[in-house]
Parts: sequence; structure tokens; C-alpha cells
Amino acid sequence: MGAHPVDPYGPDEAAAAAARAGLVREIALTGALDDPAWRAAFEEVPRHLFVPYYFTSRPGGWDRLWGGDPDPVRRGRWLRGAYADAPLATRVRDGELISSSSQPSLMARMLVELDVRDGHRVLEIGAGSGYNAALLSHRLGDTRVTTVDLEPEITESARTHLAAAGYRPTVLTGDGARGCPERAPFDRIIATCTLPSVPRSWTAQSRPGARILAPLATGLITLGVTDAPQGRYAEGRFLHTAAYFVPLRGVPAGRAGPYRSLGGLPRRASEHELFRFLLTLTAGRLDPREALSLWEREGRPARERYGVTVTQDGQWAWLDDPAGPYVWPLGQDDGPGTGAGRRISRGGS
Repeated sequence: MGAHPVDPYGPDEAAAAAARAGLVREIALTGALDDPAWRAAFEEVPRHLFVPYYFTSRPGGWDRLWGGDPDPVRRGRWLRGAYADAPLATRVRDGELISSSSQPSLMARMLVELDVRDGHRVLEIGAGSGYNAALLSHRLGDTRVTTVDLEPEITESARTHLAAAGYRPTVLTGDGARGCPERAPFDRIIATCTLPSVPRSWTAQSRPGARILAPLATGLITLGVTDAPQGRYAEGRFLHTAAYFVPLRGVPAGRAGPYRSLGGLPRRASEHELFRFLLTLTAGRLDPREALSLWEREGRPARERYGVTVTQDGQWAWLDDPAGPYVWPLGQDDGPGTGAGRRISRGGS
């Protein structure tokens, strides 16, 4: 699907094909492209069409690289960067990064974990450059893919990039936290932006048996959606993979950052990535010293030991067991629908 036309941005086609093949080989070494369908998608979808320009950081600001640069050296640098296994800053406003194209190997791992099947309908939250939607469209077909972004300029450019590559999924401008009720129900929902909590609209717009995959607290949570007598709920664990994405716009950021009072903690803990994950997940609800005590007492747990439960009344994160002793509400406050909520009986599920 989606045979792409002559590249309108001007790089040498042979050089672009060779760079793309090199990227695929690099991703394959991670084990993320064992599925032939996803390998074919990465082999055939030209990433450089989705990043006609991007920004690289420098002291005090950003440099812009673009495919139409008259300087062949800078144009070559742009093409190499487009096919590097690295995230690319695609939109910067007032010095702040607001949109990016994710690291391709991380995208591949996320798509594999999404576990799509033929005939599935997928909602993507965060259109970005459109590259991820193109990969999904290559795998499932245009009509089964919907991607949503809050910024009109982002959706317009994503639509343009997708068309240039020969793909036409549904690209909508809107609040991703509200999902897309007019295109529901979905078999899979994938977010490419960090969340403070999981919007309940996503579970409402999912079929029973659906899967939701989203960045949360520097990790990736996978949730299975189930119907129960008390109502629909979603539950699952984090993957082992670290993940850092641009925050979802249009939703409250939650409580103040948890790193404001780490002074006095042992450096080995305060700088440990998994300890910082715990602090981010609990979003300041745990005193840092209390968090450190828990983390060390429980053997410095990896991400896979944490999970999230989302019900009609609220949602919470947990360590090891959703009904165990370590449970923390997610959301802006502890009120109905956003905080601790009630635990759900598993009867009938």
C-alpha cells in the first residue's frame, strides 16, 4: 500500500534508499522488526518525506536542517539525520519543543507491543510528522487509521507529508484527550505523547479486548480493556522500556514536579533512572524520602512491576498488585473520576 511518488524535497533517491536500508538494519538488530509486516513498513515508508526540515539543539537555541538546502553538505547532514535512529525535533515555538518525530527503534517496539491484527481500527493520539500514521496505514490500510492532534498546523503538515508518501489515513484536529467518538470504536489506541493519566474517553471508545499503549511517567503502559458488571475498565503493566515524549497538550499537567526537594537524598538514588520513574509516577504524592525507603525495601523495582488500573470512577498506579499495599491515585486530584476511585471486583471478567 502507499507507493510513494518522486521525492519533492530533492535528495538523491539512491542515497535515501541506502540510508533507509541502513536504518532498518539497525532497528532489526534490536529485535524490534522480527514481524515481517512491520519490517516491510519500515523498509517502504520514506521517513525523510515526513521530516523535510527538523531542528538540532545548540547552546542557546536551535539549528534548522532542511532537504532543500542549497548547501550539499548541510543537505547531506539533513538526510543522514532523517535516517538516524534518533528522535527529531520537528516543531519549536518560542524555544520550546512542541512536536517531534520519535526514535524509530522505539516506534518499532511500540508498534510491535500494540499487537495489531488485520482488520483492526487504530486511533493514534499525537499526529506529529505523520510518520507513525504512515507505518500504521502501510500495515492496516488507510481507512482503518485515525490520527488526532490539537494543533492545526501539525495536522495540516502531517496530512501533506502523508499525501506525499502516498498515504491517506483520517487526520483530525482536536483534543486527543477526548479521543475521537465519531470514528469509534477502536481495537487499538496508541499515544505518542506523555500523559499525566489515562483519559477515560479512550476506554469508552475501545472495544472489549482492545489494547491501549501510551507513554506515562517516563515509561510505556499497556492496558487491556475489559467489560465487567461495574463497568468498563482497563488494566495493565509497564514495559521495561524507558520513554520520553513531548507532553500531551490540552490536559492539565497534574501536580507540581516531584523533583523539587531531592536535596539530602543519596546521589546514587536521586540520579537513578528507576527511582526517578517512581517519583514521576507518584507525581509528588510520596515524600521523596518515603519513596526512597519503599524503593530500596522492594529491591529497586523495575518498570515491569508497576501497573495502572482505570475504572469508571478513577484510576491508580500500583506496585506488583492492583489490590496490594502500594497504590497511588493518578490524575489532577483525588476526586471522583480523576483520583483514587474504587477498586473493581474482577467477578465476571
